[in-house]
Amino acid sequence: MKKKILLSLLLISVLMLVFGCSNTNTAKDSFDKYVKAWSKSDFKNMYSYLSLDSKKNITEKDFIEKYKNIYDGIDLSKISVTPEYPKSLKKDGNGNVSIPFKVSMNTSGGAINFEDTAYLKQEEINNSKAWTIVWSNKMIFPDLGDGEKVRVDKKLGNRGEIRSENSSYLAKNGFVAQIGIISGKFNANDSNTKNNIAQILNVTSDSIDKKLSASYVKPDMFVPIDTISKDDSAKISALSQISGIMIQDKAARVYPLKEKAAFLTGYVQPISAEELTNLKSKGYTQDDVIGKSGLEKIYENQLRAEDGAEIYIVDKNGNKKKTLAKKDPKNGTDLNITINTDIQSALYDQYKGDSGTSIAMQPKTGEVLALVSSPAYDPNDFVLGMSSDKWNSLNNDPKKPLLNRFESAFAPGSTFKPITAAVGLKTNKLDPNAAKNISGLKWQRDSSWGGYFVTRTEQYSEPSNLLNALVHSDNIYFAQAALNIGKDTFVSEAKNFGIGEKIPFEYGMTTSKLSKDNTINTDIQLADSGYGQGEMLINPLQLTSIYTSFVNGGNIINPYLNADKKSSSQSKIWKSNVFSQDISNTILNDLSQVVSNPEGTGHGAYIPNIPLAGKTGTAEIKANQNDTNGTENGWFIAVNTNNPKLLVLEMYEDVKNRGGSHYVVPKVKDIFQQFCK
Repeated sequence: MKKKILLSLLLISVLMLVFGCSNTNTAKDSFDKYVKAWSKSDFKNMYSYLSLDSKKNITEKDFIEKYKNIYDGIDLSKISVTPEYPKSLKKDGNGNVSIPFKVSMNTSGGAINFEDTAYLKQEEINNSKAWTIVWSNKMIFPDLGDGEKVRVDKKLGNRGEIRSENSSYLAKNGFVAQIGIISGKFNANDSNTKNNIAQILNVTSDSIDKKLSASYVKPDMFVPIDTISKDDSAKISALSQISGIMIQDKAARVYPLKEKAAFLTGYVQPISAEELTNLKSKGYTQDDVIGKSGLEKIYENQLRAEDGAEIYIVDKNGNKKKTLAKKDPKNGTDLNITINTDIQSALYDQYKGDSGTSIAMQPKTGEVLALVSSPAYDPNDFVLGMSSDKWNSLNNDPKKPLLNRFESAFAPGSTFKPITAAVGLKTNKLDPNAAKNISGLKWQRDSSWGGYFVTRTEQYSEPSNLLNALVHSDNIYFAQAALNIGKDTFVSEAKNFGIGEKIPFEYGMTTSKLSKDNTINTDIQLADSGYGQGEMLINPLQLTSIYTSFVNGGNIINPYLNADKKSSSQSKIWKSNVFSQDISNTILNDLSQVVSNPEGTGHGAYIPNIPLAGKTGTAEIKANQNDTNGTENGWFIAVNTNNPKLLVLEMYEDVKNRGGSHYVVPKVKDIFQQFCK
């Protein structure tokens, strides 16, 4: 048996000698593994293939740091290493093997491509032969000699700015105040001064100590401590009195309207590690900012700037030796939007701590003039760097200043009644002149409803026809109208208004729905839906768009924000011929009476020289009909009927015991008095 094994081993040895098996093949295998690690930036694994002499010249730690610092500095996003193997690998006089290769890199300075040659030698490692890489700096870049360095000069591009219809800025490239300490002029042992600075900036004294004690800090160095708004004059004045404090301008994204347009503009912040991983192929680097919400995020591709850079080698004396790559910066493209900042500000200022949302629109063109959500946050705080205390106060505030209300959906209450009327008129299920037999303040279809009743707030002496039902906002009238229309027709006609369909708009809005599944299952649900209750939830922008149909002959105009896409021809219609011109005229005339008639629920908005048509709505938010602890949301939506140029919707939360929708009516009136002259 032993003789057979020996003979087999001898035969294998003879075959290896005959066919020249494996010294050169092993060199190829070793370089393939080195290249694979290199392509993955696995520097630790790369180091393991270095020759013994190479390892004497550079430690593993320094090797890894050198590659990492250079590749991070040039913002390497992709690298491809391709060996150019000859037909056969030949040894030189020293027994080494040479392998040509090509490298292609994507960097902040553009593409870097070069060709070079790797040298491998066979060495005794761990009692066996292995092929190793003869390494030097030139394997990073062929022109990089010992003691030389790679430098990067960044040239910043400017992010596109966001401008309004009235030429004001909603987001611009401005400056903030960077607060720093000149360590040599500051007494680091003066705890009282440090505590004073910490209190002014709302930071900890320990954080100041940590920054001042960093190993790189020199006596004449400006050490950044915090960044604040240049508008914060009180803090700037207090800090400027402290010895050793220096205040410098720092370029930053600035939002002049602050809370007033927070959810509209959104904000930018430094790119996160996860975002960088996903977007590195698109040229993003670790120094970039990126839109995190609002228009900043929606139009990131348009607004983003691409920084330029020059990547070059300097010799031992710091002189530029060779440029490896150079790319000019590319500015982002400005975004012009239809928002009127004066209307936006006026609407937000009305809330004064109240919660709600407002929309203003040009009803003939679809230009959105204001999108307001209150309360809100200051987007500048996110740019400057928000403290944990500030974030917790926003996150835990019961008024929910981080909730975007114009993006959400709510029970529309009686503002839905004109839609029910339009459906009834279109399907001939509603005679506008016929009076319904209604008496008292509550009504039910029959005894099968048990203890459930539809209620209304007042009785009136006029006939219960469509005009008077809208003027007095009669829930019972519209409950009966919905029942006459029927479930299937009500549901199908609601779809014609776009209910249940995502509204085509730049900013993603919550889809309006009749119910969770857009069906109506019971007569009670149908009756309640007729006056905007039940399970119905409507997005405020979509409701505003639907109301454009009353001044556009039954066509619902498509809302838009991007003024750069404004059509020079006719406005874009989202839903055409939802109902007829005659129906449009009927409802618009009735809604005009809601405001002009002294008994109308919207009469508080009456302006003699500005004829308005509008509808109030008080939506009950409660668990059931007997719930006395629920709240109410108040609505009013109005449009000027003489050459319509302005359509305004305002919704206020928690108006119970504050007048319901009557709390909102004078606020809408004020906007028309200011901006519709």
